[in-house]
Amino acid sequence: MKRSLHERLAQGGILCAEGYLFEMERRGYLQAGSFVPEVALDHPDVLAMLHREFVHAGSDVIVAFTYNAHREKMRIMDKENLLEPLNRAALRIARSVAAEDWPETPLVAGNISNTNVFNPADQASKDEVRGMFEEMVGWAVDEGADYMVCETFYYHEEAAMALEEVRRSGLPCVVTLGLFAEGTLRDGVSVEESCRRLEDMGADVVGMNCFRGPETMLPQLQRIRGEVKGPMAALPVPYRTQTQYPTFFNLPDPESSADQPFETTFPTALDPMLCNRYEMARFARKAYDMGIHYLGVCCGCAPVHIREMAHALGRTTPSSIYAPDMSKQFLFGNDARLKTHITDAKTRA
Repeated sequence: MKRSLHERLAQGGILCAEGYLFEMERRGYLQAGSFVPEVALDHPDVLAMLHREFVHAGSDVIVAFTYNAHREKMRIMDKENLLEPLNRAALRIARSVAAEDWPETPLVAGNISNTNVFNPADQASKDEVRGMFEEMVGWAVDEGADYMVCETFYYHEEAAMALEEVRRSGLPCVVTLGLFAEGTLRDGVSVEESCRRLEDMGADVVGMNCFRGPETMLPQLQRIRGEVKGPMAALPVPYRTQTQYPTFFNLPDPESSADQPFETTFPTALDPMLCNRYEMARFARKAYDMGIHYLGVCCGCAPVHIREMAHALGRTTPSSIYAPDMSKQFLFGNDARLKTHITDAKTRA
């Protein structure tokens, strides 16, 4: 059996693993900078395996890897001819992994995102963006997506346009916003006001994703919670953003600045700023206690983050049998069968 989006939200919530761009880049199957998800065509087995790892860790959702797979990005890369094949391949890979033998069949989400060409003062730009959304939503419907994720919007109007196209399709819709350091969306709308309007327009879930880590996303989430009545989403990046540096775009690392090839640690030198699994678990508990029941992790997500968040919410996942157990570890273990020299080893350590 497969519970719907709304059933899961009402019966304990949803965990959703995202962050495919960063993880595929770390594994050597995607280029940082361009961030085009051609892995769906070039290495479908690798993408399928990452889907499996996230579900194994506790994700309730397989998000089809179509982030940045829109016409504008593919045109820049001179690969517009791959647009539809890439979208359909990503959706089919997600659906095929969801159909495998799991304790509960995961949901399959289609995905559309910010386009980087949206211009609120240019009607031609708006028409172009709407066309991009329309075709991607259409492919998701054709390929059997259960709902749509519309994410990382930093213009309210562009998010509203994405929602309108999904609503036209009849699919449920989760809309999340990316908030830059200035603290408002690029068209001057606050995130809480945008979420309230999107909810009024019929979004099934509203909230935030990407850009901000747990510490700098939580205050914004609290404000949104005060404005919206329905389900909320929160998918931070797993990096230690702070008040002075609220997004991961400008996080400094004095220890490695001389070695990194770019002016900022983003996107390939963020490793020292990564949150550990327990920090992400703490975020999950705080957000859930705020009444946010659609939780996950964006760029930088690893399966272990999802598993620890699942544990924080009282869940058991297929990966839980491999959760850390130090009782038999040679240095810190307390199992009676450990050799007596353990005491001497502890002393030397």
